[in-house]
Amino acid sequence: MPELKSIEPLSRPPLLHVTVQESLRNYIEANRLKAGDPLPPEMFLAQQLGVGRNSVREAIKALESIGILETRRGIGVFVKEFSFKPLLDNLAYGLQDSLRDVEELREIRRVLETGLIAKTIEMISAEDIDELRRLTESMRQRAERNESFAEEDQQFHQMLFRCQNNHVLSALIDIFWVAFNKASDFTNLDNPTLLATWRNHHEIVEAVAAKDVDRARSRLDDHYRGIQQVIAKNRTT
Repeated sequence: MPELKSIEPLSRPPLLHVTVQESLRNYIEANRLKAGDPLPPEMFLAQQLGVGRNSVREAIKALESIGILETRRGIGVFVKEFSFKPLLDNLAYGLQDSLRDVEELREIRRVLETGLIAKTIEMISAEDIDELRRLTESMRQRAERNESFAEEDQQFHQMLFRCQNNHVLSALIDIFWVAFNKASDFTNLDNPTLLATWRNHHEIVEAVAAKDVDRARSRLDDHYRGIQQVIAKNRTT
């Protein structure tokens, strides 16, 4: 195992634990630590940085909150496997009261999905199309009962692009969907809106099945225009 680089002591700024966080980040990057690799003991870090253990402890907790580190009780502190979940949770929370941010998020989703739908049409299997049709049928049945179908909606967008086997894309779709869903409050929609949303999803699937890129893009655009109208309605009630 190569010799690890040391952590340089730092001066005491007003927000010391923030500077300690940055120093720990730099240590992880400089030593190319990977998920599961341990950090030195807390006391050693405090001595190397020239700070108190409380500052190190606060910095570690902050880095845990954003998914960089994890503490294993009785064992130590370790680099955590990367996850989009902390970003997803914080994004959803931060967007709840911002109409402008929700609108921007909707536009990013629209551009992302319309831009990549052609690749899906090239790659998608008959099995995935059958699954998409099953999901839209479930949406229709729920819409006719005036029930929300948020779970099917999320699965639909994941399934639509699953064939591309792009893990970053999959994570982004989840981030956008969950944050947008929380921020936009789709829990109290009336029947016509639910039926229109089902119809948009149904027509997207049929355009993909027909390998019609232009129609698929047009249907996705229609879908996101409908979402824009829902946002506006929810924000005025």
